[in-house]
Amino acid sequence: MSGDFELTTDELRVVARYVAESAAEVLPVFEAARPDDRRPRLALDAAWEFVGGARRTKLQRVTSMDAHRAAADAPNEASRLAARCAGDAASAAYLHPLADAAQVGHILRAAASVARIEQIDASGDPGAASVSLDRAVARATPGVVGVLLRYPAVSSGGNRVASLMCELDGRLRALR
Repeated sequence: MSGDFELTTDELRVVARYVAESAAEVLPVFEAARPDDRRPRLALDAAWEFVGGARRTKLQRVTSMDAHRAAADAPNEASRLAARCAGDAASAAYLHPLADAAQVGHILRAAASVARIEQIDASGDPGAASVSLDRAVARATPGVVGVLLRYPAVSSGGNRVASLMCELDGRLRALR
């Protein structure tokens, strides 16, 4: 894979696993809100196929886009974020090896979204998001952190998910 640095297929699988684990935590939130919409489930399944050793194909790209469309159709913030997590899991197979902080979102946005969903479920309690980020840090393998460190750090964005992603990014970078 050409770019500013190299990413191996094994490294992409490690990142895709991390993102898929996050998506799996919250997919039931979307499915409860939209039980007849299988687009996020299909995206997560495509991610797990790649993680399990299948080649990355247009399946991951197509299901990712479909899951993101499902997010746009979701009835509330938590279900939108859950669908987007599934889309992010499928698209992680196509993480670009470019030294661009925007790429960090493909690694960490799902875990930050899980934290936001947990905060919403806890009536806005930021402590729930913090506990969720603790879990995301604990399950980040050295391989995930190694890939993350090739990218520039993210800056805090204009919404809560971006802020949580920035916090997670800083916490993972501190592990080196």
